[in-house]
Amino acid sequence: MRGDSELDVLSRTAAAFPPRTVRDRVLPNLLFFTDPARVASPEAVAERLPSGSGIVFRAFGAEDAVEQGRRLRAIADARGLLLLVGAHPGLAEGVRADGLHMPERLAGEIPKLRAEHGRYLITVAAHDLAAVRAAERAGADAVIVSPVFPSNSPSAGEPLGLKGLKDMVGATPLPVYALGGVRAGTVGQLAESGIVGIAAVEALAG
Repeated sequence: MRGDSELDVLSRTAAAFPPRTVRDRVLPNLLFFTDPARVASPEAVAERLPSGSGIVFRAFGAEDAVEQGRRLRAIADARGLLLLVGAHPGLAEGVRADGLHMPERLAGEIPKLRAEHGRYLITVAAHDLAAVRAAERAGADAVIVSPVFPSNSPSAGEPLGLKGLKDMVGATPLPVYALGGVRAGTVGQLAESGIVGIAAVEALAG
């Protein structure tokens, strides 16, 4: 609708995806990935997320990572949000996270993490079919596939497109999220893709 923010459009679209339950918890259908280079105040975004959404806190070595993570934890507790920490088990413990999001290259660490943190939800990034299958073998709870559309991320590769995304969804029983170029103008294409939810960075700050 005219006047809706990107957050409004993405939230409304995400809410229509069928719910999936993993480890006795309903998976968020909307994930906000923090990125200090692209979103100056992740706390402000987190304060606006719909209840039931998730935050993936990527600290990228920031000196104040624990403090910022604890602020996000407090917001998550108050608003009914899930909090995952990117690739840093120690930080996840320090901020009482609900789980971890692992880069593709670290999927092999999941069995060890699972043994140490049985309650954690663990998601993995995947950029191709091989990575999706590796995440499945390692015991991931869900995969975040990217980039689906052209993305502003400096590390993004060639977009997979809708067909590439659907191929990955069809290749695994794992819940799949779409990340990369997911905005108000593109999210409508994902409605029948079979994904469990969508993920975004700066689009959720708009």
